[in-house]
Amino acid sequence: MIYLSSDKKKKWVITSAWPYVNATPHLGNLIGSTLSADVFARFLRMKGEEVVFVSGSDSHGTPISVEAKKLNVPAKELAMKNHKLIKDLHEKWKISFDNYTITHNPTHIEYVQKMYKDIQDNGYVKEKEIESLYCEKDLLFLPDRFVEGNCPHCNFTDARGDQCDKCQKLLTPLELIEPRCAICENTPVIRKTKHWYLDLPKLQSQLKKLIEENDILPSNARKMCLNSIEEGLPERAITRDLEWGIKAPFKDAENKTIYVWFEAVLGYITAVKEWADKIINEPNKFHYFWNDPNTKTVFFIGKDNIIFHLIVFPGLLIAFNKNKKDNEKLVLPYNVSSTEFLMYENEKFSKSRGVGIWIDDALKLAPLDYWRFSLLFNRPEKSDSSFLWSEFENNINTLNDVIGNFIHRSLSFINKQFKSSIPKKIDLDDVEKEFIKKLSSISKKVGDLLEKFELRKAIREIVAFGREGNVFLNEKAPWHLIKKNKEAAGQVFNICAQAVYALAILLGPFIPETSEKILDYLNIPEKLNKLSWGSIKEDSLKEGHKIKVPKPLFQKLEIKELEEKLKTLRIKKQKGDKELVSYEEFQRLDIRVALVEKVEKVPNADKLYKITVSVGTEQRILVAGLAPYYEASELAGKKIIILANLEPRKIRGITSEGMLLAADEGDIVSILVPDRDIVSGANIK
Repeated sequence: MIYLSSDKKKKWVITSAWPYVNATPHLGNLIGSTLSADVFARFLRMKGEEVVFVSGSDSHGTPISVEAKKLNVPAKELAMKNHKLIKDLHEKWKISFDNYTITHNPTHIEYVQKMYKDIQDNGYVKEKEIESLYCEKDLLFLPDRFVEGNCPHCNFTDARGDQCDKCQKLLTPLELIEPRCAICENTPVIRKTKHWYLDLPKLQSQLKKLIEENDILPSNARKMCLNSIEEGLPERAITRDLEWGIKAPFKDAENKTIYVWFEAVLGYITAVKEWADKIINEPNKFHYFWNDPNTKTVFFIGKDNIIFHLIVFPGLLIAFNKNKKDNEKLVLPYNVSSTEFLMYENEKFSKSRGVGIWIDDALKLAPLDYWRFSLLFNRPEKSDSSFLWSEFENNINTLNDVIGNFIHRSLSFINKQFKSSIPKKIDLDDVEKEFIKKLSSISKKVGDLLEKFELRKAIREIVAFGREGNVFLNEKAPWHLIKKNKEAAGQVFNICAQAVYALAILLGPFIPETSEKILDYLNIPEKLNKLSWGSIKEDSLKEGHKIKVPKPLFQKLEIKELEEKLKTLRIKKQKGDKELVSYEEFQRLDIRVALVEKVEKVPNADKLYKITVSVGTEQRILVAGLAPYYEASELAGKKIIILANLEPRKIRGITSEGMLLAADEGDIVSILVPDRDIVSGANIK
């Protein structure tokens, strides 16, 4: 069976580069991968396309192994802890993943091992004995980042075994002068070891054809890959001498793991498989997407990842597909949308030097959509760009003065002069006809840019449309016109209201929270994800439709205050201080005693319980991951502590209406309970 898409809908697998689990992503990581992918996925969904959007935390490899050894904790424990933090941050940034997973999960591990066995059976894996650095104190071979030393090119004393941070030259551990173990700082010795290699030279002609025939690829990606192929592709090591990672499936490779980049790229496949098998419980959906030659797979990455996504990953797919039936072949990449680098005030992001803004700190400085808008407005698509505080201020002023101003003026006037009802239309004059023409074509104009992966141009086109709205409003001057002809003034605001609806739809992929606010002001009951990209028309809002009283969408920022606050956040992080919560913030929390009435297992979720509780006279449902730590019978009848005014959230299709409070340390979890009998619903102060 071949899994073909319908004629009406296209199928897409949208992915983004997987963040390393050893560090919180910064703004440059975000715009180069997950944020850009989110915009495109949201746009496609609004068009009615079939979309699965996946990514995850890259949990294996040397960075996390080195950090874990320095902290003297298991690598798995550190990886899982950091993964949760990164996943939570992406949720706060409203990145609309269908599955955000981690490479250390059974679905990924099993699929990767099987896939490499198939690639070996198809004749694309070679064995080679090489010389490598070995630490006699720590008793291990030292791959790339486990080695530090002097750079042979610029003499920088803290170069790593894969790259020099000062001159940016790529290195191998054996090239370092005076190499030292990154864990114990002892001088390593050279020993021989065996590794397994992907035979890229055998795949070279097929990869060249794939890249040359794909006219969608960005010019920077095409040029870089074709140059590499022209120079001759080397065999690339698949395995590493590391404990932490996926065990290599090859014969006599018992102490080897698969190089992180050779397994992380396969996460794009396994994340869809995990989504199909375990999240929506429709295993055939994996084949429906990945085994259909008409499915379009898109990878949003930074330019430093181009080679792995346009040479290594397609090479693995081609090697795997050899001798497979058509319905077993994995579809090759449709596009790799690669951005240039984002810097910070013209410097490279560096946590150690305190240069840059990380995505957790950003949300403590300004509202989410201010960041989303500004990053996308200056997305580095053709050349490197820099985050500048002055530019951030200008961008937010543009958002406020152009879009916010047009929306607030239009809706406030309707509210005051037309009793919050959309006025009727009468005969159109030439100025009105011209603006309606722009209104009717704007979704196609912006959509065409998005389909060409020109996100920066697309959001700027939306701003230009908002500017046109202000020009139209000023030219028609309905505040004067109403004194002579109220119907004519009403018509102007009917048209403006249609433009406000258009802006709500157009901004949906970019700044979704703002779009939801606009829709609420328009009194549109449907959520943004239920509205179509093609719903923008000159009569989207009917005459007499009632709107709500609008509030200003945006506020101007005091940039100097934000810069000072960022400095304070950095100092606190360096000291390891927890951020203080104000008394007023604490007072907002409604913490109560609740009685557990019923505990049920959530189907197909090993860790989750559906817990029915009473909070005074009110009954609520909570979803909690307590199954590994408590039997259902241990919880039933207990009085527990819950956060009662937490925003409801759907977990596995069940709406959880609060949060059960518990303490945890490693594998020990203990729910909080009152130490004496007290009535259910009692406040905790």
